[in-house]
Amino acid sequence: MKSLATALLAAAALLGCAAPYAPAAGPTALPPTASPAAPGPGAALRYRCDQNVEFTVRFTDDSAVIETGSHGKEVLLRDAGGLTPQQTVYSNPRLRAEFGLGASNREAILRFLQPPAVANCLRD
Repeated sequence: MKSLATALLAAAALLGCAAPYAPAAGPTALPPTASPAAPGPGAALRYRCDQNVEFTVRFTDDSAVIETGSHGKEVLLRDAGGLTPQQTVYSNPRLRAEFGLGASNREAILRFLQPPAVANCLRD
């Protein structure tokens, strides 16, 4: 009787392993390098900020090229920052930029390091 119970348990375990895999339905996670704030390589986005700062940004691979009138052109590299999958952070020794902020993910913050200044921005 004991060997019959063991054989039945072994058969049940084997049948469970042979069942086809069906992933659970639900929201899919974004890959870690995906950036919802960045629509695609080379596409320019325009932002308007407080303190009369305006800029365009182009995202490519793991970098962002920011062009402002008063601060010139900055090439920023992707940082490990960001509190949500929608938030992306880019920086260089002079500037730190955070994208994908706010309820609509259209807000950004520019943190100029020299001279220190912060600009809160909204994508057009």
